[in-house]
Amino acid sequence: MRIGIDAGGTFTDFVVLHDNGRLETFKLRSNPKAPHEVILTGLARVANPEPCDVIHGSTVATNALLERKGARTAFLTTAGFEDLLEIGRQNRAELYNLTPGPKRLLIPPELCYGVKERTLADGSIESVPSGLAALRTRLRRAGVQSVAVCFLHAYRTPANEQAVAEALGDSFYLSISHRICPEFREFERASTTALNAYVGPLMRNYLSQLGRATHHRVWIVQSNGGSITVGEAGDQAVRTILSGPAGGVTGAAETARASGFRNVLGFDMGGTSTDVSLCDGAPRETLEASVDGLPVKLPMLEIHTVGAGGGSIAYVDSGGLLRVGPESAGADPGPACYGTGTRATTTDAHVVLGRIAAHQLVGGSMTLQPDRAQQAVQSLARELNLSETDTAAGILRVANATMGRAIRVVSIERGYDPRDFALLAFGGCGGLHACELAEDLGISTVLVPALAGALSALGMLLADRIRDYSAGALGQADLAKAFTDLEQRALAEMPGARLQRFADLRYLGQSYELTVPWHAKSPARPFHELHKKTYGYANPQREVEIVTLRVRARIAVRKPRLRDTTPADSSSVPRRRFYTNGKWTRGPVYQRAQVGDAPLAGPALILDYGSTTLIPPRWQVRRDPTGMLVVERSRPL
Repeated sequence: MRIGIDAGGTFTDFVVLHDNGRLETFKLRSNPKAPHEVILTGLARVANPEPCDVIHGSTVATNALLERKGARTAFLTTAGFEDLLEIGRQNRAELYNLTPGPKRLLIPPELCYGVKERTLADGSIESVPSGLAALRTRLRRAGVQSVAVCFLHAYRTPANEQAVAEALGDSFYLSISHRICPEFREFERASTTALNAYVGPLMRNYLSQLGRATHHRVWIVQSNGGSITVGEAGDQAVRTILSGPAGGVTGAAETARASGFRNVLGFDMGGTSTDVSLCDGAPRETLEASVDGLPVKLPMLEIHTVGAGGGSIAYVDSGGLLRVGPESAGADPGPACYGTGTRATTTDAHVVLGRIAAHQLVGGSMTLQPDRAQQAVQSLARELNLSETDTAAGILRVANATMGRAIRVVSIERGYDPRDFALLAFGGCGGLHACELAEDLGISTVLVPALAGALSALGMLLADRIRDYSAGALGQADLAKAFTDLEQRALAEMPGARLQRFADLRYLGQSYELTVPWHAKSPARPFHELHKKTYGYANPQREVEIVTLRVRARIAVRKPRLRDTTPADSSSVPRRRFYTNGKWTRGPVYQRAQVGDAPLAGPALILDYGSTTLIPPRWQVRRDPTGMLVVERSRPL
């Protein structure tokens, strides 16, 4: 047995792969104050006496970073560079804002210490660290829990960083740059190392609590879509910053591939936020990610997140305009219809418009209160001087506009035409917005996979074990040996893994790189091809520089077979009044099992345990052999 768990902001999703290949799923309300208790409750519900693999997408590191509730952290760097994290790159996120807000620092300036040492750019050591005993005393007096160490050029020769790590011993959580990110560019390396130090103690403590309370083997999903052990996640917590969304990207790519679709736009609309991604045969990755404005120089799936989810709060701003998000009602108090919250959310708008009924969520096990949703939307309608229906519809249009911009970021702004892709919708609210978004973007096919409401948890069951290794190549004379060293380390840590070589290349004089598969005989050839695809031009006559070498180690895991053998249910289909395409209508409300391979025309609603799909007029839906709902526009726009 294997269990995938996605701890979201509103619900925690469980997908269980039984030994006979059967998939089981259920949801529990999340508890942000004690997320491990929800997971333990779910594991107890599965009640498997034998140890099994639990693959977990954790938000502990993400939440600690966004809420600035990480460990008290010190930053040690080469003397004279104590302001490295504060100065950064001097890039302006708001170019025309004359009074931008101050940068939110993870580590205050008084906890940034300079160490007298120096490693030169060629890797030679000019001076070794000194004054370490006194420094250790100062750190203790300052109440430091965690220490980030990032010396100049330590990616070439790490001896000075190792000396500091040995001197500090086990008194602190240690995050050492040559272990976390052994690559050039000191600011990005320092930022990644500091992030790891900031969230690492919390992650290690959380995993320790989880490990003590269960007899199962726990694995954590990384931001690159693969899984690592609990020990690795505790030491390198920064690799789990996008743990949950990465599971969704993996699930989207694998379920689309099983249905014969290679090019998909992933659209994951959960309770708190929406994550969008692009899969062009394989999910796109990036080495230039940033989280809350802080660079993370590690391989990560390229995911763009916006604050528009089912729990996003609608409000009227100071200019009298309707806004939705990024503030969310979360799991507590939740949308007004959950019975505790009082402010209108996206979910409340769907309830008012008849798209979500009182006994519809979580297979009917959760009862909603439509009257509370109406009261919340009516309160907002009075502020806007609009009708209840127009206000609810307006909330959804504003949310759609936010999510549409996010999809354009990962497609049009990357040189891809969204009309060449299918939109794969998942998450609890994804299917309710997908067709309307597709119409705005000119997309003609929408996909809604089986277990759409828990696809991130399913994606965790589909994730292989993956570890990434890297080494700087600038100035390296023997690249073959450098690759061999990385591969030996990978095989020592992951025996039996399949290895892949990659490299970061750039034209001489450029300040950015592209990552391409390694071709020993002609390293530049794939670079020229990718450069032309990405930027519209290539110059094969220009000298190419190899910047970083990379090795990916992968161990395949047993995956569920994505086949749906459930016969179409021919029982009677109820009808319901709901709002779509600018007007109220009465349409059929199907259970997913009632959809077969013969197309059904909209307007209609399709209900599943964890999600609802809206089929507007001029769209039709069928169910393919994998259980995927394939929704296609029946007539051109």
